[in-house]
Amino acid sequence: MVISDGGLATELEARGHDLTDPLWSARLLTDAPQEITAVHAAYFRAGATIATTASYQASFEGFAAHGIGRDDAVALLRRSVELAASARHEVGAAGLRVAASVGPYGAALADGSEYRGRYGLSVRALARWHRPRLEVLATAGADVLALETIPDVDEAEALVNLVRQMGVPAWLSYTIDGTRTRAGQPLAAAFAVAAGVPEIIAVGVNCCAPDDVLAAIACADVGKPVIVYPNSGERWDGRHRAWVGPRRFSGELATQWVAAGARIVGGCCRVGPTNIAEIRRALAVEA
Repeated sequence: MVISDGGLATELEARGHDLTDPLWSARLLTDAPQEITAVHAAYFRAGATIATTASYQASFEGFAAHGIGRDDAVALLRRSVELAASARHEVGAAGLRVAASVGPYGAALADGSEYRGRYGLSVRALARWHRPRLEVLATAGADVLALETIPDVDEAEALVNLVRQMGVPAWLSYTIDGTRTRAGQPLAAAFAVAAGVPEIIAVGVNCCAPDDVLAAIACADVGKPVIVYPNSGERWDGRHRAWVGPRRFSGELATQWVAAGARIVGGCCRVGPTNIAEIRRALAVEA
């Protein structure tokens, strides 16, 4: 059983950082890199064995809008991996891994498009957009690429094709609504794009409601380990710029996900180190 980390941005915000910038947590790659390392280390100490880098919302276009040239953008993408690796070295425990986050095209738009999908771009166009960033992260020293919060089968197909061509290990994780992608495609069919692709070492869901996880695990029947890391259960109210509703994330739910077949569990938005520690305790008791 493997435990992944929680929301990087969640913990950075808890430490007082304003992440309303379009680069989101990637802004701190320039402004406060030591804080990113500290958060990675906090998750490792809480029991996570995977740190997911601050590259989710990083893009060449986003950096350029901040006056950051291409060479410096490449260096910042590499820095995201280096910071997680530094936290691993600081904690010093065996078996810790770094996953380079590859967020969807919609994340770079910083307008919520990753929760809708259907950008109006072809698979080829999406692959063309993703390739430069993917090539940098694939050679930056991470153990695996995290193709995460993917809302659309077309984008998944583009990313799966790229990692197959590059020969690098990756997991594929959709953001969902019920048993469909955010773009509305049946989840079982969405997972099928990874079937028979050895570079995809796990499939699953993230940045979704905890209540949707069990059904998603049942859909992920493509002969690969399943990874799940949902949000806290709260919902983002964009109009009032606040999280609303009850928290439903718990260690008890994590034991249910493992019993249903998940092999990697963690959290996403609004899930912090204390929640990861709760998962660690719950799974230790369950074992």
